[in-house]
Amino acid sequence: MRTWHILAVAAATLALPSCYSQAAESQAPATGVAAPQASRHPLSGLEVVPLTVTSATGTHRFRVEVARTPAQQQRGLMERTSLAPDEGMIFPYNPPAMQSFWMRNTPLSLDIIFIGPDGRIINIAAQTQPLSDTPVLSDAPASLVLEIRGGRAAELGIRPGDRVEW
Repeated sequence: MRTWHILAVAAATLALPSCYSQAAESQAPATGVAAPQASRHPLSGLEVVPLTVTSATGTHRFRVEVARTPAQQQRGLMERTSLAPDEGMIFPYNPPAMQSFWMRNTPLSLDIIFIGPDGRIINIAAQTQPLSDTPVLSDAPASLVLEIRGGRAAELGIRPGDRVEW
């Protein structure tokens, strides 16, 4: 009986890496204090996380929705009629690839910021045309795309080469 128990524990331990997710990082520390629950956006239900852009003009803080799945990424900010100055949405991609976005069913103008695997901004499509099907492209493979209110990047002095962390 004890041999079976040891084998079962060993098998379960070996299986853990395949079940690992970012949620494991936010579990309670050894002190037994529960980690705070991730906040959710009231409209999309998506996880909301902090994001910073460090530029020559300072550190700019945002609270962004995370569009992780293909369905969430396809939906994006469609049909949103407002976006606060410190709000946005991020689209993580692994592996990095050339990215193409459009503004279909999106009545807001957005700044679409393409970010490389090094965490630096590649290019910014500023003040995109609302409701347009015209592709908005990255200039190089991007691992992250950030959408913020149109014109906000220029207001804050955010430029290609600036560092993004989330």
